[in-house]
Amino acid sequence: MNVELGRMIGEGGCAITYEWKGSDKLLKLAKDNTNQEAMKREYDNSVFAFETGLSVPQPFELLSVNDRAGIVFERIYGTPLLERYMSQLTDQTYSETGINPDDIRINARILSEIHLPIDTDSPLVPSPQKEYLTLLIKRVDLLTFAEKESVISIINRLPLKQLLCHGDPNPGNVLIRSDGSPVMIDWMDAAIGNPEVDIAEFILMIRYAVLPDHLPNQTRQFFDSNRETIIRIFMDEYTRLTGLTYYDVEPWLLPVAARKLSADAIPDEEKSLLVQEIRRRLPIQKNK
Repeated sequence: MNVELGRMIGEGGCAITYEWKGSDKLLKLAKDNTNQEAMKREYDNSVFAFETGLSVPQPFELLSVNDRAGIVFERIYGTPLLERYMSQLTDQTYSETGINPDDIRINARILSEIHLPIDTDSPLVPSPQKEYLTLLIKRVDLLTFAEKESVISIINRLPLKQLLCHGDPNPGNVLIRSDGSPVMIDWMDAAIGNPEVDIAEFILMIRYAVLPDHLPNQTRQFFDSNRETIIRIFMDEYTRLTGLTYYDVEPWLLPVAARKLSADAIPDEEKSLLVQEIRRRLPIQKNK
């Protein structure tokens, strides 16, 4: 389908979003680094999440536009939670935490609502999490073969659960409507497995995220001094809602750090920090 695209709304690591035939829909169009299979995965996962009754944009159609795979979604009007985080850090309104604790708790709360037991017989059920993690880790080129095999062996030894997981639970994927209700977007990496993986993803993002260079040094230093406080507030809320603790999540930090190295959107500096974290947790012989 060859069409003239509407106004660009936003851009992520895998796709660009545009207005689509009116104000109530948008088109998420794949970049060159994202193929038809990946977009179909996101479409199927989004349909599954929507039909499960979660707070997600309604997916309408998987199509090809100008020879690129795309998905037509309900357009959600809201502010990304990450944007609120950055504004609060810059203003330093919350001097003790860096970020409004209520916004941090929103992130924990929407994940607790997503992490549901799932009937794996559904035709659109997302992929098994361990298989998907293993596939992504095998693609990583910043670890040795022996390191990747060691990480995968750890994954295989960890307990297996059957809960719906988002796969990329960063605050940029949570939109806050004007009434304060959150909506979770970007379901490409959803899987059935352990919610500890989503929580480990959030923890590692806060602990090692490299803020953009255009932000003042004072803002970056302020964030650095509040990283662990943000994690503590998040974990306190998630534990209150689910009973799952940091102790439960800790074994998954190594596999998720390895998985994050497969992402195109993460800057090299952050990847370097993740490699250091992996090698601290996974000592192996350098000559293997």
